[in-house]
Amino acid sequence: MAWLIIVVAGLFEIGMVMGLNFSEGFTRLWPSLLMLGSGGISFYLLSIAMQTLPVGTAYAVWTGIGAAGAVTIGILFLEEPANLLRIAGILLVLGGVVALRFAEGA
Repeated sequence: MAWLIIVVAGLFEIGMVMGLNFSEGFTRLWPSLLMLGSGGISFYLLSIAMQTLPVGTAYAVWTGIGAAGAVTIGILFLEEPANLLRIAGILLVLGGVVALRFAEGA
């Protein structure tokens, strides 16, 4: 169950980052509220997952999902560049998340 919680926390971290991006330095209300709400939920879920998972694993998975998700959304929806190196980086981060999951079960 902790793994499901940490994945959902990572998804909310993506919402936090997107809200931060669109808040324009907290000058826009709704994106700022999205950032605060998503961030609060994300941190809460991270804290729940850390009751079961080791801190290093939980944090690495949480940030990995958030980072890979933010880059992917940037490429797909925000016209950020998509090149082989960026895509390889996303795959490496997600591969690390998967490796941590299997290492946890060993």
